[in-house]
Amino acid sequence: MEIFGVPSALLGSQLLVGLINGSFYAILSLGLAIIFGLLNIINFTHGAQYMMGAFVAWIALNKLGINYWVALLFAPIVIGALGVLIERTMLRKLYKLDHLYGLLLTFGLALIFEGIFRDQYGISGQSYPVPELLQGGVNLGFMFLPIYRGWVVVAALTVCFATWFVIEKTKLGAYLRAGTENPQIVQALGINVPLLITFTYGFGVALAAFAGVLAAPIYQVSPLMGSNLIIVVFAVVVIGGMGSIMGSILTGLGLGLIEGLTRVFYPEASAVVVFVIMVIVLLVRPAGLFGKA
Repeated sequence: MEIFGVPSALLGSQLLVGLINGSFYAILSLGLAIIFGLLNIINFTHGAQYMMGAFVAWIALNKLGINYWVALLFAPIVIGALGVLIERTMLRKLYKLDHLYGLLLTFGLALIFEGIFRDQYGISGQSYPVPELLQGGVNLGFMFLPIYRGWVVVAALTVCFATWFVIEKTKLGAYLRAGTENPQIVQALGINVPLLITFTYGFGVALAAFAGVLAAPIYQVSPLMGSNLIIVVFAVVVIGGMGSIMGSILTGLGLGLIEGLTRVFYPEASAVVVFVIMVIVLLVRPAGLFGKA
């Protein structure tokens, strides 16, 4: 069967790839949006933290015998704790300064982390096995769906929408938003605002590490895996609107699907289509599709 002259199996497989990529774009851009929207820090270390999450899972499996399911919790906790340390010792001094200072600091940290892992493991990727429970696939008739890739989409979207719900619909989320907009009043109510900000950064970093664990069985675990992705993720955040949480989620998914369709109908443009859309959006709506001016 063909759709618009394209075999349905090819179209379905590329849409699946686009949906998987979109899930990673969504969860990574969500972490960036949380950190920027609530802390006003452009976290260029996000790609390196995603890479380190994958490496923590790989090291935990090969050195400590910690399986994939435990690594889904273990890696975000480890990398989130590293994020807390970074926030406490470095980023806290930059909150009242121009965004450029935070960008330069986090960019430098990203280069340091990537250099350490390149020195230890080289640039060739390390393989991470698909967990036994998620091996195999399902025949949908028009295409073959690997179970693990379906799991990645479900897990990423569940975490994304659960995070949106907590920040936008719960008392904790209200404290987070109020603590960044008017910290003096929130502090007067007896809430530890600096601790709240530290927790926020640590959680955003943990989201990147969680995405890294999800990615490990699909992509090669490599020191370059974060730097290859972070520029696209920043473009997703800009298109969705800097600091817009729901905008990051929906834009990430949508751009992943558009990227997949572009690979089918015009493969030459698949590597730049996200940036073309970013330019158009910035010309028409500089605050992004879901952002506030």
